[in-house]
Amino acid sequence: MNRSSNRILTTHCGSLPRPKDLLDLMKAKINGDPYDADAYATRVRSAVSQIVRQQAECGIDIPADGEQGKQGFFAYVNERLAGFEPNPGPRPAMFEAEVEEFPEYYKQYFSTAMLGATLVPMVQFACTGPVSYRGQEAVRRDIENLKAALDGLKPADVFMPAVAPSGVGKNKYYRTYEEYMHAVAEALSTEYRAIVDAGFLLQIDDPFLTELYSYSSLSAAERRKTAETYIAALNHGLRGIPTEKVRFHTCYGINEGPRVHDAPLKDMLEVILKVNAGAYSFEAANPRHEHEYHVFENVKLPDGKVIIPGVITHASNIVEHPELIAERIVRFARLVGRENVIAGTDCGFSSQATYQPEIHPSVVWAKFRAMAEGARLATEQLWRRAGAIGPSQ
Repeated sequence: MNRSSNRILTTHCGSLPRPKDLLDLMKAKINGDPYDADAYATRVRSAVSQIVRQQAECGIDIPADGEQGKQGFFAYVNERLAGFEPNPGPRPAMFEAEVEEFPEYYKQYFSTAMLGATLVPMVQFACTGPVSYRGQEAVRRDIENLKAALDGLKPADVFMPAVAPSGVGKNKYYRTYEEYMHAVAEALSTEYRAIVDAGFLLQIDDPFLTELYSYSSLSAAERRKTAETYIAALNHGLRGIPTEKVRFHTCYGINEGPRVHDAPLKDMLEVILKVNAGAYSFEAANPRHEHEYHVFENVKLPDGKVIIPGVITHASNIVEHPELIAERIVRFARLVGRENVIAGTDCGFSSQATYQPEIHPSVVWAKFRAMAEGARLATEQLWRRAGAIGPSQ
């Protein structure tokens, strides 16, 4: 994993809006309508190539494939893992405390931006048999498409996201939750290793950890116990993979809402740092969390670790000013050291394949350009102005 050794590097969280013609092909495939499989595969490959080059042109040092070939988290389980079936019943509740407090807002929000135009219905899956990995062909295709897209480019690093065990369905088969989590992690380890063996950084996406702390009715002790079960299972899946090849991302989801029930970072950071990863990505740009850089005044970042705080947010179409982005970067650098900070985003910009992502694609690219300029300004302060951050220089 490259560090910000002589300048602040930039990256993001993975998902980016898919082009409309790809969404049309994806929709036909999902609905079982006639479609040209070869044309679909070709369009995914070209979309990955286009999205990688756009990232490079906008100043992203550590790009990804934009998850162009993935339908979204809720279809991920069924495509990659065996042992699951759709779980009948109402759609899983989301942001329950938020919805109870702001029902009118969320009625509108769920019907339009968030769920109204998604290609894949939000269906919860349940584990009804032994879990095993069956996504070999899918991950092989993802890897080949990303490698082809990198031809002629020289990024600082390249990453590919994969889901954490905690985000995989409901247990109806294994005797205990711990046994279930470890079985899922064991299956997902095949995908984790494939990504790393391909030469990419592995990003573990785990918004479910923050969901546990924000919306669970469990006591504080029970939340902590469940969170540690999550992390123990994940570390089981990561065994044998060098920590410097792993990034861990957690956030509060794609909720562009009031967010008054988001759990504070300080409640989770100790558990997060137990993940066997070399870098930790978290929300830090939206107004509910921007102040949380202060947590590193009291928590020492372990030696050799990197943080990837969000310095632009996925929850607003306002493009952040580069000078504000630079301020955000410098705040963290003063606390953990400039070489231990990579500029990132709060979350992905299209976690589900949808015709109406919360942030318009043109705004996404403007945000990336602003982040690159903010990183340049922060670099000026942190490297080229003597005494800018004292001992960490």
